[in-house]
Parts: sequence; C-alpha cells; structure tokens
Amino acid sequence: MSEIKAQERLRKPEWLKVPIPSGLDYVGVKKAVHDNKLHTICESGSCPNQAECWSAGTATIMILGNVCTRSCQFCNVATGKPEAVDIAEPHRVAQSIKTMGLKHVVLTSVDRDDLIDGGSKIWAATIRAIRKHAPGVTIETLIPDFQGKEEQLDRIIEVAPEIVSHNIETVKRLTREVRVQARYERSLEVLTYLKKGGIAKTKSGLMLGMGETDIEIEETLKDLRMAGVEIITIGQYLQPTKKHLLVQRYVHPDEFAKYKEWAINLGFTFVESGPLVRSSYHAEKHI
Repeated sequence: MSEIKAQERLRKPEWLKVPIPSGLDYVGVKKAVHDNKLHTICESGSCPNQAECWSAGTATIMILGNVCTRSCQFCNVATGKPEAVDIAEPHRVAQSIKTMGLKHVVLTSVDRDDLIDGGSKIWAATIRAIRKHAPGVTIETLIPDFQGKEEQLDRIIEVAPEIVSHNIETVKRLTREVRVQARYERSLEVLTYLKKGGIAKTKSGLMLGMGETDIEIEETLKDLRMAGVEIITIGQYLQPTKKHLLVQRYVHPDEFAKYKEWAINLGFTFVESGPLVRSSYHAEKHI
C-alpha cells in the first residue's frame, strides 16, 4: 500500500492564500520571458510565488526544454520525450538576462536522462554565455542529479556558479514514491561531491506535508549538513493537479518557524522556512 494516502483532499488554510499577479514589473518580466521564448519553472512548475517574484522583476529560467524524462509525483512539469537540444539556447538566455537587467539569476532545468551528457554541456555553455554577455550577474544553479555521474557534475564545478543547489525534496522513507527515478543517498552524494569539488555555497530544498515525521525532518536536515550544505529552503507541498500525490497535512507557520530554528542550530547559514517557500525564494539574499 502507498505510504502517501488520504481519503479526501484537504482544504487549504488561510495562510496559503496566494496574491494575484499585478504591477508593471510583473508584466515586464512576463513579456521578456515570452518574447525570448524562455521557459521558467515559475510557469511550468505552477510556483505559488510567481506573482511575488515576477512583480519584483525576477524569474527562475528553465533550460533544456520544458519536458522532463522523469515522473516525480509532486512536480507539475510535463513528463515525456523531450525535444532536441537547442544549441542556440545559451546565447539566447544570456542576451535575455542582459536585456532584462537582472543582477542575480537562478537557472534550473528538466532532467534529461535521454542525453549522453545529461544536458551538462548546455548547462556549462549557458553559464559561460551569461558570464560573457552579463558579467555582473551572479548565478545560482538548481541542478538535477545527473544520475550521480562525476564527469557531468565536473562541468558544473568548472564554471563555478556562486551557488549550486540540488533538492533532496523529501525524507528518505518517502523518496521512492515522491521522486520515482531518484535516490536519497545519491542526492546526498551529489551535494557532497560538489562541496569537495570546490563549490563555495551549496543549497538544497525540502517539501513538507507528505507524511513525514518530525524525527525524519530532523534526520534529513542533519544529513544535508553532513553533506556540507549551508543553505536550505523548507516549504509546503501543494498538489498541482488531481493526478499528483495528495497533501497529507498543511504545516502551520509556527511549525515552519520551529524547523527554521532547528536548521539554524545545526549550522545552516541561510534558512528560508514557510508555507509558500520554494527553492528560489529570496535567492538573491543567499549570495
């Protein structure tokens, strides 16, 4: 029987109300994203913070298409056969960032297990293009696990983003259901390898409300610190569609404050913990 079960969908509490998108900056970012044919996790992942971030003139750009080879049960990004790699994408992304006048950018991607290099060459080319065309921009990369292949991770290490993030997503017991093709231990190995390879700041993210216990949350935080992670985001899982895993509970803001205190006491230097927190939430503050 599934670890994650519920008899009926839970009603969202008041603290999970999301603001309606508005403002000139929101419109400007939306226009720039669409005009330059960019994908964003803000849209593809149905992020609840899209209004706040776009209204502030920031966005998380998703490279390598918007179709993923994996079928994580929490994620709203489409699963299937991706399109061919667009070799012009790195230049287009870099030019768009320059045009938008960004000071800090977060890059992420779908998993591309269909590619021999896992997409790591496009990752590296995109970062190099940003360095060339928008040299003042700081970069956070939210990367897949690249199946733990060191030669692919080395390409990320070589271009040295200011922050490299890889999300653990959930506790060990629930990983097989939540992240079907991923492994808890492999994610920890990836984060450890990045740190040992010379990445100054590593980061990870954890979703709550999927059936995890406090003991498991604490164990996960300890595992991440052992892997050298300094920055952690902790947020509420929200079911994107009826086809995705059901929410088991809505975590109260007071509990998120408790988990933040736990993380700080364990030695994390930056902790974002709250119902609407996502991986790139307030990312510019983590530099």
